[in-house]
Amino acid sequence: MTTAATTHLEQTVRLIATTCVENETYFSDLDAVAGDGDFGYSLARGFENVLEGFDGYDRSDPGTFLQQVAMTMSSRIGGTSGPIWGTAFLRAAGVVKGREDLGADDVVAMLRAAVEGIKKRGGADLGDKTLLDAIVPMTDAIEADAAAGADGTAIARHAAEVARQAADATSALEARRGRASYTGERSIGSPDPGAVAVAVLAERVADDW
Repeated sequence: MTTAATTHLEQTVRLIATTCVENETYFSDLDAVAGDGDFGYSLARGFENVLEGFDGYDRSDPGTFLQQVAMTMSSRIGGTSGPIWGTAFLRAAGVVKGREDLGADDVVAMLRAAVEGIKKRGGADLGDKTLLDAIVPMTDAIEADAAAGADGTAIARHAAEVARQAADATSALEARRGRASYTGERSIGSPDPGAVAVAVLAERVADDW
């Protein structure tokens, strides 16, 4: 049985998938500055597979749905993007397995779980110039705004603003993980493509809220 929570969640996942496909060239160009330029390609191919199998995913509860998205991402994306993004979705799935309703606290819990999964899988942390440098402050903003009683639209818009500011700030960092870390100080001066992707996705979700 499809729940209202799963329906809203699947709309958000579909939006994330289509946005990543649409921004393939942009994300790859960002990655080419200090990396190997395949980030956008890998992400787009993975989310194309998600969209291809979308109608067949089990929607009995939010966790089951996210778990199937995670398995597609992990098995169908090359390089490091598959394991990283797949782990993020899988950890988020575990938080809401069997749930029939989702609130702001659940969104925060899913994002926190995703962050911990990314840290463990990729060996990265804040300040290493990765997508974590955008996800973590964005999650902090969502948690604080929810606790203050802000409505969903305001929370989403502020989250997008924080994610964008955080992504832009990664330009000042030296990459310590991924292919970009091989360039050392030459990675300074350009933003991390993963962090920018988080900002773009957060902005798209806020616009569509």
